[in-house]
Amino acid sequence: MAPRGPVLAAGAVTLRRRRGTSEVLLVHRPKYDDWSFPKGKLELHESPRTAAVREVLEETGVRVRLGPPLGSQAYLVENGTGRLKHVHYWVGRALGDHDVSSYTPNEEVDEVRWVTVEDAPGLLTYDYDRQTLAEAAPYAKRSVPLVVLRHAQAAARSRHKGDDRRRGLTVAGGRQAERLVPMLQAYGVTMVVSSSSDRCWRTVAPYAAARDLGIEVTHGLCEEDASAATVVHEVARLLEERVPAVLCTHRPVLPMVLETLGLEPTPVDPGAAIVVHHRHGRIVAIERIEAPSGR
Repeated sequence: MAPRGPVLAAGAVTLRRRRGTSEVLLVHRPKYDDWSFPKGKLELHESPRTAAVREVLEETGVRVRLGPPLGSQAYLVENGTGRLKHVHYWVGRALGDHDVSSYTPNEEVDEVRWVTVEDAPGLLTYDYDRQTLAEAAPYAKRSVPLVVLRHAQAAARSRHKGDDRRRGLTVAGGRQAERLVPMLQAYGVTMVVSSSSDRCWRTVAPYAAARDLGIEVTHGLCEEDASAATVVHEVARLLEERVPAVLCTHRPVLPMVLETLGLEPTPVDPGAAIVVHHRHGRIVAIERIEAPSGR
């Protein structure tokens, strides 16, 4: 019998700065007697980003948001099936209380430990984890995500009568908006900024409702009213706030947003996003997020 497809998993290399020293969060698994990063298999229909945040919480009790993406790992699972395991990784940023001294051991993870980045290679069991740690170490200083989001699938312009700003989402677009909620949660978004057009603010409304956040709507990101000056103002304001944020706008406005960030304009599908990780206004990493299905 031919081997099945790869096992899909996700995790985070969770870093913190403590007394001027960079530390990484590691777990010990008694079943394998190994030290590694918290990670685990994706649940049905779960995205790698959501799984990474969930697994860190379940295995360590530490809440995190995602930082810059890291290279994925691929290796054979240790159960004799010959299946490949594909693990997606991000840098993790600890939120709230990240003390693990009172962690309760269990059958899956019996010890959780913050270890200095310098000492961690000696404790990690696998070479591929040491390589992932080396990739993550330059991101020890905290960065902040800005999610640049194109609105979800909208009703056809040709079928809408009246002010185009009031054109809303299709049923599929509404589903996309709902499915964006866990993605925005994974980045810990606390500031929601949107074009004043219905199709934009309705795209981020489910997330704002889930997190009990207000939506800052502005004509300065609207397709009809945006200008280079208004876009520069909004982007600069979000960078200066230094909090995880989402900016939702339109396809014609996106090139101005990206150029303001110093990025090459690139096509973005409805409901898709570009995440810009920045520190003190300087971009340290970029990643693209595909649009969720509207089916």
